Amino acid sequence: MKIMLKYLKPFYRRMSVGVSIKIIGTLVELLLPYILSHILENVVEREDVRQIIFWGLLMVLCAAVACVCNIIANRMAAKVSRNFSEKVRHDLFSRTLSLSSAQVDKFTVPSLESRITTDTYNVHNFVSMMQRMGVRAPILLVGGIAITLVMDAYLALAMIAILPFIFVTVYFISRKGVPLYTKVQESVDKMVRVVREDTQGIRVIKALSKTEYEHKRYDAVNRGLSHDEQKAGIIMGSVNPIMTLLMNMGIVVVVSLAAYRVAGHRSSPETVIAFMQYFTQISMAMMTVTRIFTMYTKSAASARRIAEVIEAPEDLTLKSESEYPTKPSVAHIEFENVSFSYKGRENDLENLSFSLARGGSLGIIGATGSGKTTLVRLLMRFYDVSDGCVRINGRDVRTIPKEELYPMFGVALQHDFLYADTVEENIKLGRDISHEDVVRAAKIAQADDFISAFLEGYGHMLAQKAANISGGQKQRLLIARAIAACPEILVLDDSSSALDYKTDANLRAALRENLAGTMVITVAQRVSSVKDSDLILVIDEGKVIGAGKHDELLISCPEYREISESQMGGAFVE
Repeated sequence: MKIMLKYLKPFYRRMSVGVSIKIIGTLVELLLPYILSHILENVVEREDVRQIIFWGLLMVLCAAVACVCNIIANRMAAKVSRNFSEKVRHDLFSRTLSLSSAQVDKFTVPSLESRITTDTYNVHNFVSMMQRMGVRAPILLVGGIAITLVMDAYLALAMIAILPFIFVTVYFISRKGVPLYTKVQESVDKMVRVVREDTQGIRVIKALSKTEYEHKRYDAVNRGLSHDEQKAGIIMGSVNPIMTLLMNMGIVVVVSLAAYRVAGHRSSPETVIAFMQYFTQISMAMMTVTRIFTMYTKSAASARRIAEVIEAPEDLTLKSESEYPTKPSVAHIEFENVSFSYKGRENDLENLSFSLARGGSLGIIGATGSGKTTLVRLLMRFYDVSDGCVRINGRDVRTIPKEELYPMFGVALQHDFLYADTVEENIKLGRDISHEDVVRAAKIAQADDFISAFLEGYGHMLAQKAANISGGQKQRLLIARAIAACPEILVLDDSSSALDYKTDANLRAALRENLAGTMVITVAQRVSSVKDSDLILVIDEGKVIGAGKHDELLISCPEYREISESQMGGAFVE
């Protein structure tokens, strides 16, 4: 919970004011049973109506002051907890976006989603409750005990004897709460993952008539979550019944002793009435304390998960050029004996070496899972190489600051995202790009024709996940987005798979004509998408099994020749 205290620090002054008002309201509330006792014991027997009215109005005034103070304090508490959770969510989201790919793989996307939503909601509730009930309950508890000790120490001590049993119960049960609620949140992560997968693939699920199968898959994680919640709920929920039992036992003891003392004229009925009101306040305070402990366990588990992300170390730190010196080279990009493993056991890329001059084009082809996308990820430094080095303009990518490295690239991925916004805003992606450059990029990406056909043109609104346009149209918009900022290196990672051969050929011709100074890296399954590249790499199981131009590979690489001949018999649409 240390990280939560750090986020609460800017609000200490406002919290102090709110807590002070809460204390005043609670102290005034504590006076009510005492005033009632005074009226019954000292005022009523005088039969002085004016005194009765005076003390009665004083009780009303105290009740009103307590009410107003509680309302003001609760409103301030709500504002603090709202601003606090807003700041936590902001920083958590910001840190999530800056996590390296390896860290995202470790946390998983569904887990990051639930941390930003469910976990921040849990800590928000706890902060809000602590300001409202966390102040009032201890004052009622301690203040009530202090006043009852003054009124009748004998009865008060009988009541106090119950409290150690309550505290011990709450302490031991609460210790079990944090791991239980941590497990609950992990089950939430699993359910979010399944829901996320099913919503993204709902069309495929329906097409393959696998709705019932997905129902069963969801039911499995839902039952797991219900089981974990039930276990946590039963253990943490046992606090209230045990508390109620102990408090009721205390009431029985106190009432019995009170009756005995009143019968022996060692106490008065008025004192017992006031005492029972204080006992009720103390009981309610104890119940509130148990609720706070229960919420604390849930909040502590969530705070720990939030802290794991916010405090995650920067693992792709900027390296010094003394450690990785610049190597003078005419090559624009260069891979030198690069090996890489995602899990640190088996290499996903092994001993990869090649170089390409500025303005050249690189084609990467190979079977699914061969390591094509991994190569691109290493170039953009989404991951660091295990061995060897990757250079751009002679500089090791580990020595290039992110704000300098990432703007070099324009990237279009096969399964990239589009906003529920206008076509133009999706191409701009928040960048300072003119409308003319947007249209230019769309024309190169072969997207201008279908965009202009929309009634609103570039102001056409896309639905969520761009569900109101076709797959090929989505890919052309993504390519236009990658081109719009005139990048130094354009990466097309299987981003034309939904395009027909003619559109794909027109796209490649437009890229050659309009992006002469831009290096184009094309990752594809189709030979037609890479055949005009200056260098084609054929990758199989993380190793380069062929490198050269199209005509050279048809002779030197049997695997490439086999792929080429299997696709339209080696003929291409131009």
